[in-house]
Amino acid sequence: MNEQAIDIPCPVCSSSGNVNMIAHVDEIPYFGEHTQVTILCHDCGWRQTDFIPAEGKKAGGWSLVVDVEEKLAARVIRSSSCTVLIPELDLEVKPGSSSTGYVSNVEGVLHRFKEIITMVERDLSKQFLEADTEEREELMAQMSTLQHMTLTLANLGGPSAEAITLVLLDPHGHSMILHPDAEERDLTDEELQSLPVGPDPAVFSTDDDGSA
Repeated sequence: MNEQAIDIPCPVCSSSGNVNMIAHVDEIPYFGEHTQVTILCHDCGWRQTDFIPAEGKKAGGWSLVVDVEEKLAARVIRSSSCTVLIPELDLEVKPGSSSTGYVSNVEGVLHRFKEIITMVERDLSKQFLEADTEEREELMAQMSTLQHMTLTLANLGGPSAEAITLVLLDPHGHSMILHPDAEERDLTDEELQSLPVGPDPAVFSTDDDGSA
């Protein structure tokens, strides 16, 4: 892998002349050949990475009902342009300016949601002292939803009466769920107009253990 200098300032430290790009062709099992592109700044250490499939992809959505333990091991490829949802719990993670793509599994994706829940709960608790009654009721309702998801995850050891659905919506078509029960569909025109597409350059990371 060779580094190539690119003529853009670092988005973090604004340094010019020290931002390089590395391109690496690799193979993701069941997904095919892809090019992993990393942009890095040698001044501050910032880096962003994403992947581009060798074969052209179209915008699409994937969904998997998670109701048994076996499905927690289903492989998930989420690019930095992908919105991830759990509709039953009204939870959604959209790609932002620092969005990160990853190769993981369903359990790893749910673990990421749990980390977000913990962070949001911490932020909400700090607001209680300043919030009025109506705001407190709204915040408590949000926290109840987040707590419900945590309990649902804890009960996924066997068949779950409260199944959840993992949904991926990717305008670039670089994301997918690898499981026989996973369903693929085209995005609607409304979704294509409203869905964010993540950072430029995009970000990608691979979990070392494939679980988070």
